[in-house]
Amino acid sequence: MPATTHAAEPVIVDLRPMIPPERHATVFAALAALEPGATFVLINDHAPIPLLARIAENWPGLFEHEFLRDGPDVWQVAFTRRAV
Repeated sequence: MPATTHAAEPVIVDLRPMIPPERHATVFAALAALEPGATFVLINDHAPIPLLARIAENWPGLFEHEFLRDGPDVWQVAFTRRAV
């Protein structure tokens, strides 16, 4: 019987308890650690629009994002590193 492989559960990065200066650095570190095809989920207390712009500027075309929850109190965004 062939072995079954399951995709790894995405890492959860919850920014809500962090002070603002730590938030972007935490996300950038999580992005840098992603292997191609891997995903992490960002949880935040506001829409991360400026963050999305910085990611697109710093890593054009390298990451896809999908809003899993779009407010009004909690936002969840899945980031996946594209396979090269």
